[in-house]
Amino acid sequence: MTPGPLEIRVGLGSCGLASGGEAVRAALLDEARAAGVPGCIKTVGCNGMCHREPIVEVISGGGTATLYGHVTPEAARAIARAHIEPRRLSTWTRWKASALLDIVAPRNDRAELERCRVDRRAGAAAAYLSKQRRIVLENCGEIDPLDIDAYVARDGYRALEECVRGLPAERVVSTILESGLRGRGGAGFPTGRKWSVARAEPSSTKYVICNGDEGDPGAFMDRLVLEADPHRVVEGLAIAAYAVGAAHGFFYVRAEYPLAVKRIREAIAQAEARGYLGPRILGSDFSLHVELREGAGAFVCGEETALILSLEGQRGMPKLRPPYPAQSGFRGRPTIINNVETLACVPWILRHGSGAFAALGTPTSKGTKVFALAGKVKHGGLIEVPMGITIREIVEGVGGGIKAGRRFKAVQIGGPSGGCIPARLADTPVDYDALAQTGAIMGSGGLVVLDDRDCMVDIARFFLRFTQSESCGKCTFCRIGTKRMLEILDRLCEGRGRDDDLQKLETLADYVSRGSLCGLGQTAPNPVATTLRYFRDEYEAHLHEKRCPAGRCPTLIEYRVKDTCTGCTLCAQACPVGAIEFKPYERHAIDTTLCTRCDMCFQACKDDAIEVA
Repeated sequence: MTPGPLEIRVGLGSCGLASGGEAVRAALLDEARAAGVPGCIKTVGCNGMCHREPIVEVISGGGTATLYGHVTPEAARAIARAHIEPRRLSTWTRWKASALLDIVAPRNDRAELERCRVDRRAGAAAAYLSKQRRIVLENCGEIDPLDIDAYVARDGYRALEECVRGLPAERVVSTILESGLRGRGGAGFPTGRKWSVARAEPSSTKYVICNGDEGDPGAFMDRLVLEADPHRVVEGLAIAAYAVGAAHGFFYVRAEYPLAVKRIREAIAQAEARGYLGPRILGSDFSLHVELREGAGAFVCGEETALILSLEGQRGMPKLRPPYPAQSGFRGRPTIINNVETLACVPWILRHGSGAFAALGTPTSKGTKVFALAGKVKHGGLIEVPMGITIREIVEGVGGGIKAGRRFKAVQIGGPSGGCIPARLADTPVDYDALAQTGAIMGSGGLVVLDDRDCMVDIARFFLRFTQSESCGKCTFCRIGTKRMLEILDRLCEGRGRDDDLQKLETLADYVSRGSLCGLGQTAPNPVATTLRYFRDEYEAHLHEKRCPAGRCPTLIEYRVKDTCTGCTLCAQACPVGAIEFKPYERHAIDTTLCTRCDMCFQACKDDAIEVA
């Protein structure tokens, strides 16, 4: 047993809750109450290791950390029994309990502890953590998101306090400019330059907005940070307001993030109660009123001008620029819009200095970048890595490589606005300029890993279908052009391609990107353009051979049973439409007239006896 005080942290972000974290917390709390120390159980946000949720971390009185992953309620009880010293017992009884635990501890307790324990210094956990550099995520998984005292104890609100107690606003802007911080929402515009423009505007009324309208498929960076460390983003927004001279701020967070909305709302209330928001902050002349508004889930509202119109109660549609929002934005006043990750960097930069941030990364891309690592990778989750790290280091080092022995094929980076980068270019550094040279963009930070069973034509179709459905319809090129492109991709995936389809795709991609008003339309063709550039052979196979090389497009493939079939019947049991007759110990066959190509037989077969042709 661990003597002295301890802290048992249980991750209850969205991923932890979805994995059963609430039941784990209840089991830990039951054991802690029985031992008389319920206060040792702490709710924290996700630490980024989403692939190991539910996660429990035990911090001993001496500071030693023990991490457990895939924790069940039964394992949680074993963890509590192994680490909590029952304070209500007499010294003699505690000694006897300790001795008895060593002698007759339930075997399944020990087995559960061994199964769940994560060694940070070795294996996959070490690889996952060693290449990361945490700035934005430094508190995630470490503190209770709604404990303002815990945030303050880790230097929270210190940067804001230094600002309002005498640091000139001009110096705040120059510090951000010198740090090299670029907007993490997609375009990578220098944050300090944007603040400089707004600060120089003569208007007496200015606004600051946190853009939490994260809508990329496969992206969850903003959600996790808002859930795990909301006070960090509140402080960043307050500093931005101080720097540009704004007295009113907004959090614009999509309603599909109910936990993030709840925690930001509570963090705002706590900050107001402590004097970090509201009138005359910390006794200074600076005042800031902050409101939270929920977005209705329109992807286009992640674009600055569309977001502003939505905030004003109008339909979210992009506007022609200039003027830029920093000059004339919300209600016609100078408005600064930064995304969650950008604002979360600000307090760290002011506390550590612009040089510390600028020392990380590359000459044109400073600091770190948070990525939502997802797809066909072994260890997905939220990671924060220095700019300049290669795609290969992320996929094979941090992510642990491709699942189930498949071959690494490509990454889709930047969400539906990004592009597909093939495995042969995996040594490309994560840098705004280097990624642009490949035809992709950094985007907000979605990184989806693809393997050799992913069809690149179908991947392009998936992302284009998303952006086409999310187009606001204002621009003809975006509204009609993406529709025509999607029709071509549908034809190719169904074996109905026409000889001039590939040329039409390239022409339309060029027209849409050059003729659209906002970033949604300008970047919508990226997945198509990059897959055509790097995987043209797959397009040609779909067009000329009516074949899907990856075996993914249902109309172009056929499932067959090979000679290696042992008649185990697993495929027949898995088939939802009865296309495989149940014949124990005999080679099975697939009725192609009934087969819906759902892939269930392939997944069920343990003998590699199903082939896709």
